[in-house]
Amino acid sequence: MLVILAAFGILPLLLPWLVRRIGARAFYAAAVLPIGAFGYTVWLTPQVLGGDIPFETYEWIPSLGIALSMRMDVLSWVLTLIVTGVGALVMLYCRWYFEGKHSGLGQFSAVLLAFAGAMYGLVLTDDLVVLVMFWEVTSVLSYLLIGYYHVRGASRRAALQALLVTTLGGLVMLIGVVLLVVEAGTSSLSGILAEAPTGPVVNAALVMLLVGALSKSAIFPFHFWLPGAMAAPTPVSAYLHAAAMVKAGIYLIARFAPVYAIAEPWRPIVVSLGVFTMLLGGIQALRENDLKRILAFGTVSQLGFLTIVLGFGTRDAALGGLALLVSHALFKSALFLVVGVIDRQLSTRDITELSGVGRQAPTLAVFSIIAVCSMAGIIPTLGFVAKETVLAAFLEDPSPWALVALIGVLIGSVLTMAYGIRFVWGAFWTKRDASGAALPRTEWPDPPVGFLAAPVILSGLTVVGGFAAPALDTAFAGYADTAPQVSEYTAHLALWHGWETALFLSVGSVLLGALVFFLALRVRWSARRRVLPFTAADVYNGVLRGIARVSVWVTGFTQRGSLPVYVGTIFVVFVAAQGTALLSGSQWQVELELWQSPVQVFAAPVMIVAGLIAVRAQKRYTGVVLVSVTGLGMVLLFATSGAPDLALTQILVETVTLVAFALVLRRIPARMGDHNDSVAPIARAVLAAAVGLTMALVAIVATGARVAEPISLRFPDLAYELGHGRNVVNVALVDLRGWDTMGELSVLILAATGVASLVFVTHRSDTLSDLTRPLQTMPARRPLLETSEGLQPQGAGVTGRRAWLVGGQRVRAEDRSILLEVVVRILFHTIIIVSLYVLFAGHNLPGGGFAGGLIAGMALVMRYVAGGPYELGAAAPTDAGRLLGAGMLIAVGSAVVPLFFGAAPLTSTFFEAEIPVLGHVEFVTSAIFDVGVYLVVIGLVLDVLRSLGAEVDRQTKVLRDRGVIVR
Repeated sequence: MLVILAAFGILPLLLPWLVRRIGARAFYAAAVLPIGAFGYTVWLTPQVLGGDIPFETYEWIPSLGIALSMRMDVLSWVLTLIVTGVGALVMLYCRWYFEGKHSGLGQFSAVLLAFAGAMYGLVLTDDLVVLVMFWEVTSVLSYLLIGYYHVRGASRRAALQALLVTTLGGLVMLIGVVLLVVEAGTSSLSGILAEAPTGPVVNAALVMLLVGALSKSAIFPFHFWLPGAMAAPTPVSAYLHAAAMVKAGIYLIARFAPVYAIAEPWRPIVVSLGVFTMLLGGIQALRENDLKRILAFGTVSQLGFLTIVLGFGTRDAALGGLALLVSHALFKSALFLVVGVIDRQLSTRDITELSGVGRQAPTLAVFSIIAVCSMAGIIPTLGFVAKETVLAAFLEDPSPWALVALIGVLIGSVLTMAYGIRFVWGAFWTKRDASGAALPRTEWPDPPVGFLAAPVILSGLTVVGGFAAPALDTAFAGYADTAPQVSEYTAHLALWHGWETALFLSVGSVLLGALVFFLALRVRWSARRRVLPFTAADVYNGVLRGIARVSVWVTGFTQRGSLPVYVGTIFVVFVAAQGTALLSGSQWQVELELWQSPVQVFAAPVMIVAGLIAVRAQKRYTGVVLVSVTGLGMVLLFATSGAPDLALTQILVETVTLVAFALVLRRIPARMGDHNDSVAPIARAVLAAAVGLTMALVAIVATGARVAEPISLRFPDLAYELGHGRNVVNVALVDLRGWDTMGELSVLILAATGVASLVFVTHRSDTLSDLTRPLQTMPARRPLLETSEGLQPQGAGVTGRRAWLVGGQRVRAEDRSILLEVVVRILFHTIIIVSLYVLFAGHNLPGGGFAGGLIAGMALVMRYVAGGPYELGAAAPTDAGRLLGAGMLIAVGSAVVPLFFGAAPLTSTFFEAEIPVLGHVEFVTSAIFDVGVYLVVIGLVLDVLRSLGAEVDRQTKVLRDRGVIVR
């Protein structure tokens, strides 16, 4: 079973390629896997029915007790046969339905097969948490399938509606699952049902589970999404909305009902909502003129029927409910596929446009009538067997809820017969106008025989199931016997039970349903006004509009476009939250020292004074430099506190940040104007003082808050024992806490992408390669001529001085500095070598990938400052995105590779050897991870330079060429 589940995860990836090669015939290949899964399930039948339940498990998250476990009891066996059997027939049907269509077909086929796999896992998994995962996967995949015709607004809205409703129910169900797992002490579904914990918490969890199940199975008040989902292709409607997806909620109810139907909230919810849904869907089906919508509301009604029966939780109801579940999957998927044939052949599903089709398509009409007979419960179909068993079960049950269920089912059965006749009459009968004359016959082009195979087989199986009732009784008893027996009467599945009350009630509902159809046709029920002026879909749309309006108001109220307001809000919340925690905490334990080093006595006042002066600075660049003084002061504090790594990194970060600010400030006026004056300066000063005081108190209290020995005392030993390195900081970053660094790399990449996306206007591609193309065609050392205006390029063959930096030739004469070019030319390669040394030495000495990357980035900054964007392009002739991607790929690869050797991710290995000349050499594989960090940091710096630097230069040049004065 686990192997089949894995195949369902892999094969869909191949289908888009196969569709491109052979078109719709790729569905033959797609059907192979469901057919194989169906055959394997049939092969397990003797084992399942014999009580030897197949079980496979793989420990997935041992720390949480979550496993990929597959367990096939009778209920799962039935659902697996439905999911794989109907799925295989739908795949074969798609081969004819999509003949000649290729747009988006590869994705559709892959998603449809993946959905079959998700349902396969959902009905077989024995882990309740994994079931929730499969549950949400089916919601996402159904969203993609319903929205297949994505160019149509109706399809997109229907897909979003289904996703929101089922996902909302799934989130509520997740809370219930968590509560239930905590109460039971296990996530095993069979274990929870065997333990059967009770109490108020369990009752609340059951209600939440029912919310998820009812939303998935389109039970009121969540029923409206299913008719809207008819915007999907007909095979999707036949599979998802008749045989598979909507059965997920029914399956969950059927799984818990035998144990928890006696719980206080269970039957009131299940029976009342089930009865109301059955009646509501049946009434609405009589109003529809679209064949698919007739079946959609009929499906809503039948899902209410299934909820009543399988949720009732008694032995006889469970037996009849399981037979009803199978019959519904057969007749409703058959009818949907019939509608697909009609729609494909005639390009319409409107019953007012169809007349006389039955005489031209007798095979289709006959098997449609058989399917409708099974839906209405007419002998000799499986639907009749199931319906009679259900009626008998409710008749013999003494509980008051059984009476409510019986009355609701009988009225619903009348409506089922009525809309069933309406479907057959609308699709195949010859219509007449108001004068009684026959309408013109709709011409019917005969479809391919293969197109009819799936609906004919499914419809025919309803008759086979009726005659096979005794065998099904034996098979389904394994599930039914898990529910309690509440009366002396014991139900059995049989085609004929004799002249009993249930039979007369069944026959009476059929006859009365026929009468209701003719009365509805006579009074033109479909054209009459609704009882209420709105529908559930209108309520849904109204709620969405309300949410949108509230969100607009909230956004307008909070997102004012003022950075001081945003920062002030954050600071107010910080002071309020932390101040409350400080004041309400236990007695403070303060352990303070005035200083640990005389350098601190010098550095701290300088930092304070620089911060105060920065507040009063009138020029932006002056303010930035003064703020950087505080960062440089931290460098001294780190360096004198035994943290050379942090000091090195801090000074590099501070330098790169200063450069980034300088690049931005080029496009902003140097001096702050009057409009930059502070608003409410006293309030700001008070808030600033409060933030500083709060932060100081937090730091003071934190020094004495520790009650246990800090783990940092073990870090030097752990760094060498686990990471084989002496530099505790670097070993912690790339080994002991490598996952944290992995997350930080992701943040860096997102930050680089965000900065570039804000700056680049017309495209996101790197333009540095375009800038350097002219340089690649000229001599590397082009002659220059010293003139009164500075050094200017000479013509070919003229001797003179040569450029130290090739890009410097493109810089305007007033912006060039030969001294700077010379210094950069001399130092660039040395700095790169130093960065590589810091990278590889960082495992034992100060440094590492982050510091080394920043050093290399500083070398690129020097090239840019000296030679402009052209020189930057020559120094780094590659896209920044490639460096970012390569670095992340190396980091992720170093984390994944240990898995192939049975080790945990990011596990490092230590190598050492004696090499001639070099001597004793040591190498730790975590250095590979550090190389990834090194490349990501270089890519980040390069991305900032090319966006805030090169792109801004390009935009400035464009403006100058247009005659705009740029200051």
